[in-house]
Amino acid sequence: MQVTGALLDACVLSIVIKEDAYGYNLTKQLKDRLGVSESTLYPVMRRLQTSECLTTYDEPFNGRNRRYYKITEKGMETFKEHIENWQQFREKINEFMEGNNE
Repeated sequence: MQVTGALLDACVLSIVIKEDAYGYNLTKQLKDRLGVSESTLYPVMRRLQTSECLTTYDEPFNGRNRRYYKITEKGMETFKEHIENWQQFREKINEFMEGNNE
């Protein structure tokens, strides 16, 4: 399944809106569910940082640092917009699939 940039943004935000997540865990969840590679996901997370939807912080773990991603207020608003857009899109697709495309 091909997942577009906006959908990947929404999926990343849907994970970090529940709790902060470190990079490997975040990419593993998306990779396992959507089959998306890590090399695709790290640019998504950087883009969300650049657009101020995510911030990062480091925490020590077993002698190394883990980089955690945390959603911002702007990220929460962006996620809400993605949800609204997804619901509208899903309704339109359902109309086609159910034969109500008059």
